[in-house]
Amino acid sequence: MRALAWLTACLALLGAHGVALAGAQIYEPLAASVQAAMSKAVSDSAPLTSAFKSKLDEVNWLSAMSPRLNKRIGDHHSRMAFLKSVHYEASRAGLDPQLVLGLIQVESGFKKYAVSRAGARGYMQVMPFWIELIGAKGDNLFDMRKNIRYGCTILRHYLDLEKGDLYRALGRYNGSLGRPQYPRAVEAAWKNRWRYDGKLS
Repeated sequence: MRALAWLTACLALLGAHGVALAGAQIYEPLAASVQAAMSKAVSDSAPLTSAFKSKLDEVNWLSAMSPRLNKRIGDHHSRMAFLKSVHYEASRAGLDPQLVLGLIQVESGFKKYAVSRAGARGYMQVMPFWIELIGAKGDNLFDMRKNIRYGCTILRHYLDLEKGDLYRALGRYNGSLGRPQYPRAVEAAWKNRWRYDGKLS
């Protein structure tokens, strides 16, 4: 418990100074079937629709999440669009939207135009090689929805690759497989800052 409290304090300090633990996915060849499935997932141009069970669920979730993001994305319209995209793309990929928010907090600090030293881009710090691997020429990784869709598709791929082992999947996502700091940081952000039990906070 002491270790978790220490990590939480460190995350709060990092967050206060706008520092993020961005990493870089490492290029690995994909099986043709996996590549095709991921390409289909990122290229699907179906209109954005809600993944919420009901309008009340949507209102409650947005009301709970929005105040926590107020300091990072000040404009109300932009914040709502961002949260709706995260919820939709995470749900579409079979991921917990709060986990994705925790990952974004740690990866980019919610900076749309963040670029890591390795060249990873945007909210979810997606490496440009993914465009050639699974995307389409001209895909813009600084586009909010495109970045979140790529990021969620990639994390889903790593989770499948690691047979549901979240720590290893997160390590792959960040390019830090085998080192515990990043998965622990994401877990702490997910469970402490973005926890949601269906009630307004």
